[in-house]
Amino acid sequence: MVAARITVNGEEVPISPVAPHTTALDFLRERGLTGTKEGCAEGECGACSVLVARPGVNKPTDWVAVNACLVPVAALDGQEIVTSEGLATAGAPGTPPVLHPVQEEMAERGGSQCGYCTPGFICSMAAEYYRPNRCAHADSDGNDSADADAEHGPNGFDLHALSGNLCRCTGYRPIRDAAFAVGTPADEDPLAQRRELAPPAPAATEYTRDGSTFVRKNTLAETLRLLRERPDAVVLAGSTDWGVEVNIRSRRADCVVAIDRLPELRQLTVASDVIEIGAALTLTEIERRLDGEVPLLAELFPQFASRLIRNGATLGGNLGTGSPIGDSPPALLALEASVVLADADGEREVPLADYFTGYRTSVRRPGELIRAVRIPLPLSPVVAFHKIAKRRFDDISSVAAAFALDIEDGIVRKARIGLGGVAATPIRSLATEAALEGEPWSAETVESAARVLRDEGTPMSDHRASAAYRSAMLGQSLMKLYAHTTEAVSS
Repeated sequence: MVAARITVNGEEVPISPVAPHTTALDFLRERGLTGTKEGCAEGECGACSVLVARPGVNKPTDWVAVNACLVPVAALDGQEIVTSEGLATAGAPGTPPVLHPVQEEMAERGGSQCGYCTPGFICSMAAEYYRPNRCAHADSDGNDSADADAEHGPNGFDLHALSGNLCRCTGYRPIRDAAFAVGTPADEDPLAQRRELAPPAPAATEYTRDGSTFVRKNTLAETLRLLRERPDAVVLAGSTDWGVEVNIRSRRADCVVAIDRLPELRQLTVASDVIEIGAALTLTEIERRLDGEVPLLAELFPQFASRLIRNGATLGGNLGTGSPIGDSPPALLALEASVVLADADGEREVPLADYFTGYRTSVRRPGELIRAVRIPLPLSPVVAFHKIAKRRFDDISSVAAAFALDIEDGIVRKARIGLGGVAATPIRSLATEAALEGEPWSAETVESAARVLRDEGTPMSDHRASAAYRSAMLGQSLMKLYAHTTEAVSS
């Protein structure tokens, strides 16, 4: 074991004097890097975003923006981060620092008002600025931002990269203008050059302070042996859920085991009959590696929280919490996915439809973790993911419905429907599936099946939606799918 250390803006510093539950946000602010701010402590405002060097999809390293308020600094051991202060470069003696191109555009176009949210926006913008192949999607004629569509600029900038950042001063238009004005990184840009080298691999580490122990092992086998000894340990990947528990509910763990960089949990393979997705791959990594190969997941990802959250969140974590309102379970249920559970004795595969046993409970045993998610092939060609929430993005579902249908010669040959937010667990809509299969894909069939779907589950009333509303939305989601399929045929 080696002492936990982290590289911040090019300087290597020790982590170990702080408690394992200390967030990267608090660690940075205590070092005087106050551009990183706390707004919500839940990963919803983006004021705390920083850049982390992560294994790349198209290059050895990607600069990824994450919420520093959620990530324990211990989980960044051995890694390299850049804050808003680290983006600027030193000027000549006696002169101020030279602004980064993103900072310069934000200043010139009035993208900062009160300034509280600005450093977070800049870090998220910088991650998109350095995204490989961004400029490959730019307009070839060099149109200015007035000619760009609502979501992508003429420079290929994806505005959804900022979806987890909030501005309370209604400053979005100048921020958008700044995002659409940034050019390409210069050849001598050190952060652009840094992408050509692999990110540092975190070393095995263990330290204890204030009664809590943080542990990272090098291999899955070592980790599983530890979990056999410490079945009460909190298993940490993206920390997008545990970080909220620590910040808002003041939860602490006797032992935290980091699994986010275990190579055995970070594979993605596509075979002739199955796609296997490692449980510790982030949703952003999955999205970019699959590149639309699983259309239902391609519909899910843009609606799953924000880019900042997807840069940390994992399928393993989303399933491991057992939440009935997690966004990925309905889609994975419709895809007939299974989970591969591993412990020190070996592995077993469990259909996701049999995985959940009750509210936030599952068949996963103490000492067992999710190694991978398997999606059988071929995929159904008619798919949709409908999320009903108070906000379009970065919100918790009131209802989520995922559909995967095989329709041949106008007949529904196979139907798989996953639901979230309408029972104590995510569920398969078995009665509605039976009402559709073998029937013509027609308005009459869909209207009849929609009545069945409205009665699936046991929805409850809470501050997000009433039980009656949830039931109504289930039926409407199937009607919406039918309307979209018929529109596609007629066009």
